[in-house]
Amino acid sequence: MMAAKFGVDKTYTDCRDLLANEKLDGAVVAVWHAAHYDVTRACLEHDLHVMLEKPMALTAKHARALVDLAAARSRELIIGYPMHFSPRVLEARDLIQSGELGKVLYINCYFASSTIHMLRGDDSVYGNEHNYPVIGPGDVYGDPVRSGGGQGHLQVTHSASVMHFITGLRPVRVLALMNNLDARADVVDAITAQMDNGALANIGSTGNLQVSDGGLLPLHIACERGRLDIECVAGVMHVRHPDGTDEQFEPLLVEDTPDGADQPKESYPLRATATNLVDVIIGAQPNGSPAECGWHTVELLDAAYRSAAQNGQAVNVESLYD
Repeated sequence: MMAAKFGVDKTYTDCRDLLANEKLDGAVVAVWHAAHYDVTRACLEHDLHVMLEKPMALTAKHARALVDLAAARSRELIIGYPMHFSPRVLEARDLIQSGELGKVLYINCYFASSTIHMLRGDDSVYGNEHNYPVIGPGDVYGDPVRSGGGQGHLQVTHSASVMHFITGLRPVRVLALMNNLDARADVVDAITAQMDNGALANIGSTGNLQVSDGGLLPLHIACERGRLDIECVAGVMHVRHPDGTDEQFEPLLVEDTPDGADQPKESYPLRATATNLVDVIIGAQPNGSPAECGWHTVELLDAAYRSAAQNGQAVNVESLYD
């Protein structure tokens, strides 16, 4: 079905056969979550650059192993987080990591979306909203075996990765509670993390919005000498500078559109990660969504799911590698 849609004559049903019979420069790994590690490892062992869909893996051990393998093979491993290419997210990262606002002390990260039907195992209601080129995910996201979990691996992975990408911090201790509502996997997640610089972070998410609701992803970062608030879906940002002045960033506009009106620049550049893979292969651009960020996001989620299974007991990230 997919081959017919895009005019592909030759197909494979096993990635090992593909790797053994074709000369490739890179690969996009977009299988269900539980297969990410094995397929990506095989691609890296064949010295391919890889764009790996989120979540990078289901365990911290597997995520770290892929980071180490990519480095050993001198290959780039790009993680499928389009928000890392958003102009506002890049500006926020540059500001926080410049040190102008001082040390990060507290983070509030929230993602609300309309995933509940997928988490119930039914993607049919999203057809008009997502305009699937061929077919949707079916019941995969509602299956904890294939997906590893629900809202955490489907959506928190996005918001947490933005948090790690902007701040450059890594979780060291995690506590979490989760609610499945009427689904087989988590729909509502509440996660608290201590970061490696001592900062505390609250990472929350719910997937119960209406299908027509575009959702929101606000991120608030309080620092020693100022603060930054960014709404990643809308592409707006507010900064309180150390001198007490406020700076407001409205959605960026693209000029010279066909109708002559300025249009908002895409805050969720959907195709950016695949484009980045091509640019990495031809040497035109560096990796814009590096594997280290995906790895630390997996650490957070691996610890969060373990904590939720223990009624919110704290999990030290280092214990994930025991």
